[in-house]
Amino acid sequence: MSLSSQEVVDLNKRLNYGTWKVQNLWSPLHVADAEGCYFIDGNGKKYLDLSAQLICVNLGYKNKAVIEAIEKQARTLPYIAPGFATEARAELSQLLLEVLPTGLNKFFFTTSGTDANEAAVKIARMYTGKSKIISRYRSYHGSTTTSIALTGDPRRWPAQPVGTGQATIFAPEVNCYDCPIKHTYPSCNVACVDYVEHMIENENDVAAVFMEPIVGTNGVLVPPAEYFPRLREICDRHGVLLIADEVMTGWGRTGQWFAMNHWNVTPDILVTAKGITSAYMPLGLCATNSKIAAHFDDHLFAHGHTYEAHPMTLAPAVATIHEMQRLGLVERSREMGEYLGSKLRELKKKHVSIGDVRGMGLFWGVELVKNQKTKEPMNTKREKIESKPLIVDKVAGAMMKEGVSVISWISHFVIGPPLIIEKSEIDFAIQVMDRALEIADREVESVEQTVAVP
Repeated sequence: MSLSSQEVVDLNKRLNYGTWKVQNLWSPLHVADAEGCYFIDGNGKKYLDLSAQLICVNLGYKNKAVIEAIEKQARTLPYIAPGFATEARAELSQLLLEVLPTGLNKFFFTTSGTDANEAAVKIARMYTGKSKIISRYRSYHGSTTTSIALTGDPRRWPAQPVGTGQATIFAPEVNCYDCPIKHTYPSCNVACVDYVEHMIENENDVAAVFMEPIVGTNGVLVPPAEYFPRLREICDRHGVLLIADEVMTGWGRTGQWFAMNHWNVTPDILVTAKGITSAYMPLGLCATNSKIAAHFDDHLFAHGHTYEAHPMTLAPAVATIHEMQRLGLVERSREMGEYLGSKLRELKKKHVSIGDVRGMGLFWGVELVKNQKTKEPMNTKREKIESKPLIVDKVAGAMMKEGVSVISWISHFVIGPPLIIEKSEIDFAIQVMDRALEIADREVESVEQTVAVP
C-alpha cells in the first residue's frame, strides 16, 4: 500500500480521533521517520524535537540496543499471560531495585502512566481502607475515570461529573512565581504544604496525597527544597500515603534517576512510564514499599489486566536502563540542563513576554505573560478548553516552520529534549525560539498600548 503524504493525513483524520482536540480543528502532521533528536515529515523536512514528543523519547530515536531488545523478545516470547514468570520481568525487576529510590521493592507493570496511576489509587485505597485522594489544581495524571479525577487542569472539566471518579479533593499547587494563595517565598514558610495538612485534618478518610514532584505539562513548577520533606512528615504524622507521579520526571529527566531523589524523600508509592522504555514500547510502573506489599500477602490483590507485565514492553525497559547507564545520561541531563537553563534565562532578559523560566536537569518551563509586573498570563484555561487561538501556539507554530517542535500549553512551553541532545542543537533551538518570541512580544506591546489609551 503506497500512499501520498496527504492521503496519510486524510485517512488519519477521517478514521481516527485526535486526542484532546476539537476534531474539526485537528490537522495532524504526517511523520514518516525519526533519528537521534529529530523527526522527519512526509516531505522529508527535519524537526528538532525540543520536547521529546511528550517528554518521553529520552534516548532519542532509533537507539540500536533498544530496537534489538524488542526484536529479540519478539522472536523469543512475544506474549505470555501475567500469571507466568518470565526472564524479562525478572531482569527488569532486579534493575529497578538499583535505580528506584531505596525502599520501593514491589512492582506492578502496566501499559501507560494513566494505568499506573489507576493502580496506585486502587492499591492505596485497598491498603488503607480509606477513600479520599488529595491532588493539586495544576496537575495532570491521566485520562481514565480515576486519573482524570486526579487531574487539576481543565482537561478534567468536560468529563465532569459523570466521567470522573469520586473522592478526589484539590490542594493549591506550589508555584513560587505566582503563588495561588498569595504568599511570597521564603517568608511564607512554605504555607502551601501546611494547607495540605489542614485539608487532611479537616477532610478525614484521606488515603493518599498524590503529586508530581515537579509539575509537568502544567508549567514545570519546581518546589522549594523544604516542600517534599515537610510533606513526607505530614503524611507520616497522619497515616496518609505519599504517592509520587514520576511519569514525566523519572528516568534522568531532572538530573536524577527520579526527581524525589533531589530532596532525599522516598514516597510510599511511585508511578512512572514514558522514559522507562524511551517510549519505544508502552510501559508503566507502579512501585510500592514492602509494608504495602506485605498487606497483600494475606489479602487479595484485586487488580490486573491482560497486558500486565507484557514481555514485549519489559525487554526494551531493560535495554533502556542499560543504555542510560552506558551513556551516563543522568549526569548528562544535569550538565546539559545547566546549559539549556542559562540559554533560556538569556531569552528572558531579551523578551518582555517571558514572565518566568524554571526547571531542573533537561526539564524546563518558559511562561509567557501579558505584563511582567502583574504576571497576567498570555491566555487562560477557559480559552484553552474552548479551543480559542493561543499566543503560545502561534509561537510554537512559527518555531515548527523553522524546524523546531515544542510543547505549548495555555501560556507556557514545556521543554524537555532527548537526553542525548548536543549543545549545538540547543543553540539552534534557542535561536529559533528567540525569533518566534517576537510574536508574543508584539502582543505585550499591544496590551500596553491598549491600557494606555484614556
